[in-house]
Amino acid sequence: MVQHQRYNQLKNGGDEEAATLVFVWTNRGYYRRRRPKILSFLLLSLLSCGFILAPHFFSFSSALSHLYFFGVQNDGLSGDLDVNAPLCSSISNGSVCCDRSHFRSDICFMKGDIRTHSPTSSVFLYSPKNSDDNVSSTVDGDELQHEKIKPYTRKWETSIMATIDELNLISKRRNSDVDHSCDVIHDVPAVIFSTGGYTGNVYHEFNDGIIPLYITSQQFNTEVVFMILEYHDWWVMKYADILPHLSSYPPIDFNGDNRTHCFTEAITGLRIHDELTVDPILMKNNESIVDFRNLLDRAYRPRITGLIRKAQEKTSGCALATPKRMHNQPKKPKLVILSRKGSRAITNQHILVKAAEEIGFEVHVLRPEPTTELAKIYMELNSSDAMIGVHGAAMTHFLFMRPHCSVFIQVIPLGTDWAAETYYGEPARKLGLKYIGYKISRRESSLVDEYDKDDPVLTDPSSLNQKGWEYTKKIYLERQTVKLDLTRFRKRLLRAYDYITRIHLQSQHLA
Repeated sequence: MVQHQRYNQLKNGGDEEAATLVFVWTNRGYYRRRRPKILSFLLLSLLSCGFILAPHFFSFSSALSHLYFFGVQNDGLSGDLDVNAPLCSSISNGSVCCDRSHFRSDICFMKGDIRTHSPTSSVFLYSPKNSDDNVSSTVDGDELQHEKIKPYTRKWETSIMATIDELNLISKRRNSDVDHSCDVIHDVPAVIFSTGGYTGNVYHEFNDGIIPLYITSQQFNTEVVFMILEYHDWWVMKYADILPHLSSYPPIDFNGDNRTHCFTEAITGLRIHDELTVDPILMKNNESIVDFRNLLDRAYRPRITGLIRKAQEKTSGCALATPKRMHNQPKKPKLVILSRKGSRAITNQHILVKAAEEIGFEVHVLRPEPTTELAKIYMELNSSDAMIGVHGAAMTHFLFMRPHCSVFIQVIPLGTDWAAETYYGEPARKLGLKYIGYKISRRESSLVDEYDKDDPVLTDPSSLNQKGWEYTKKIYLERQTVKLDLTRFRKRLLRAYDYITRIHLQSQHLA
């Protein structure tokens, strides 16, 4: 009753986003029980889910996957999008079709005489003279159709979508007075998307950008041109190893390049399946997140080879050589600790290192910075057997670990259970990692020194989370550090060690 009163207060006060969060959380049990009927209703009515979800916390990931099963199929494009649905399933020449049925993202398809016009943030499609006009009542003059789209994959999050540049997709008669001659003619399709929003956070860069870009463009086998809104040179440089494996052409700054680029096919917006994953059911060739991870391996392999060669050159000459391991001495499993400073740091990390070494791990401590080259992080984690880290964006790097032979231990601070499982635990399992979640006790949290032992912050974190994302962020993400109980945590280390040694033994027998 209290939550329903809170919902009405927020709703009447105009804070629809917060009201929706309270409504979703209050009725979460109902949605779990009624999910099949709700999904059927959504399919029949072709309504997208209108829940406004807070970043990093509220979502129905499994429901998202089921809803995306009813995505679009676009057989009219040369890439033959295979996403199983009637919407936009056949694109005729000179037409625009937008699928707005999904609450994660909109996506629009164009086919015909397509010309960009960056000064007006527009993409024009000139229809043949003998085409059916079917002029919409909302357009004037020579416009046959006018669609607006913000090509970013967090459609439900109104606050961040308000910062995303909007594109006009306009179909016009060919005999229109306004015509744009082609400065650059492309013989491959275009995919247009934004690198605005939360770009700058590695989780969002992969979840909202790179993986959806893989999902959307994989069908074209690199024969596609990327046009980017809110283009950032640093983003292009950061992902310079990956982008050539998605497109054989340099990306184009949509806003910064005033030339008219001409295409015969274009997709505006990106597909997204779920958190940090690729659903093979929705892919043309049944690609999965493992295939995406294999692409990362191909992308970073040349750079890693160069880094290794450079390191070997540095140790030549009079430098001390690393002692060689005896033939009968087994190799120690490599454990990487992703270290944090400030919030959610492990304050007794030095004791954790010692405990792991006593068990038999070779321990490496890695503290990624925003400027750390991704290839170097990939090299470290790709060669590791296990990774430990406290819940946060850096856990995205589990994507760099080897499937089916690596262990990912996520330390879960108070108040982050749901987010830790949804954003990293479940996706790690889908990749094929051995996932171990370690939920800290109250005495392992620094919050025990700030609040009374009976305070809901300690005894009932979910009640604080129900108040909204800002409470979660302020209390549990920004003001909490972790002091591990090594007696408890040692059990997870032993479990990881046993799993790795068993995998190594199996590999040796197969060899």
